[in-house]
Amino acid sequence: MGRFTEYQVIGRKLPTATDPNPKLYRMRIFAPNETVAKSRFWYFLRQLKKAKAATGEIVAVNAIQEKKPLKVKNFGVWVRYDSRSGTHNMYKEIRELSRADAIASLYQDMAARHRARFRSIHVLRIQEVEKTSDIKRPYIKQLLVPKLRFPLPHRVHKVKSTFVANRPNTF
Repeated sequence: MGRFTEYQVIGRKLPTATDPNPKLYRMRIFAPNETVAKSRFWYFLRQLKKAKAATGEIVAVNAIQEKKPLKVKNFGVWVRYDSRSGTHNMYKEIRELSRADAIASLYQDMAARHRARFRSIHVLRIQEVEKTSDIKRPYIKQLLVPKLRFPLPHRVHKVKSTFVANRPNTF
């Protein structure tokens, strides 16, 4: 279980006399819990449409589970973040087991490399990269080699005796 869960939040403006059937808006939001997911929904909807929590309602909140949580997948993530000098768009590739884990590692990576905080990062889109030919970043490409091995050099074998006639071979 990762730090983030993927939520589908559906909300709308409250019905009025002029608009008895307002349009529904749906977002997929990564958040640590349901309350933060609702808060982020209103934060983004306020920017995109003329709606806010005081004049709106949440229709449904659903936690989205990963279909294959034990399969390693490659994800492409489109991100927009505010740095000290301005706003930047970015595409990153992440190799993880689930979309939520990919977003958690994205936030860690952005904090480490760009000193970006949670509040300044907006995940625009996340998509699983199905074909290995579509992967662009070399740090992910190097992991796609068939029969990839991680050798353990300089292994010292345990000897049965304290005093041996020849030196141990460690490679």
